[in-house]
Amino acid sequence: MSETILAIDIGSTKICAIIAEIENGKVNIQGHGVAKSQGIKKGAITNIELSSKSIKKAVADAKRIAGSNISTATVSISNAYAKSLNSTGIVNIPHKDISIKEINRVMQTALYNANVPNEYEIIHVLPYNFRVDDQDFIEDPFGMNASRMEVDVNIIMTQKSNLSNLKKAVRSAGIEIDGIVLSGYASAIATMDEDEKELGVAVIDLGGQTSNLVVHTGNSIRYNDFLGVGSNHITNDLSMALHTPLQIAENVKIRHGNLIETSNEIIELPIIGDEENRNGVSVEVVHSVIFSRVEEALTILAKSLEKSALKEQIGAGLILTGGMTKLKGIRELAQSI
Repeated sequence: MSETILAIDIGSTKICAIIAEIENGKVNIQGHGVAKSQGIKKGAITNIELSSKSIKKAVADAKRIAGSNISTATVSISNAYAKSLNSTGIVNIPHKDISIKEINRVMQTALYNANVPNEYEIIHVLPYNFRVDDQDFIEDPFGMNASRMEVDVNIIMTQKSNLSNLKKAVRSAGIEIDGIVLSGYASAIATMDEDEKELGVAVIDLGGQTSNLVVHTGNSIRYNDFLGVGSNHITNDLSMALHTPLQIAENVKIRHGNLIETSNEIIELPIIGDEENRNGVSVEVVHSVIFSRVEEALTILAKSLEKSALKEQIGAGLILTGGMTKLKGIRELAQSI
């Protein structure tokens, strides 16, 4: 039995579409497309028409490579407007045997007990602890004998308006939405291995305009947070500090983006609004601009991790992913912070 799927990752810097075939649990990539993001700022849709064009382009490229005409997709939604809350559900088991029906019922009860604000819509209900009769931390209660079952869940939700704009943009691109996944959750699923899930891990995704933090312990995501700072901010900082056009600043970042070593080398850069002259800039200045911006972002994320009150439970440590991790020395800097 094989099934073809399309996944679209909607980021602030780029939109990625990927088409894959799933056969016996194995995923084979058939095609992919990447388009520069337009109409998306800090993870939120700011222009439906423009973002829809970018989505369309990425999907068209993926379809062309895969030779597929799939029109339903699983789409990522930014952590920007996502909130999470914990809830608990309890049910009695009439026939003393726990079936899928009972598991669904206890999840529904937890959802019913949750105080979900009116303007929010639920994206995920993630169970992180089942209790059967009084026995805690049951990994999978299916088929167990019991008279009552409890569940602790983490409910992830997003603002209805945000979700509705995302759906509009994707539908305008001619794609039906099959499922929605929180982008931080997707990053976590993609990067964690079994040991890390078991020991507890924090996943930090450092993107173009945003950074996400997700803490995974006890079989589920327990905490998610968002920071509207990413590697594009480094480019803006460099452009302003060196008085050079954005594209040049981006190239300087890619060529000299180093958080460990510095050098006294002088580089010649064009000046904004002055086509005749060039400006000599020390690489040391470039280094300190990049360092201070990255340090600031990581420090805020470190505080957020403290706030989660789950720091003691992340035995496997941190996973860093996303475009900003290409900066040399980011691992060492993150470790020291």
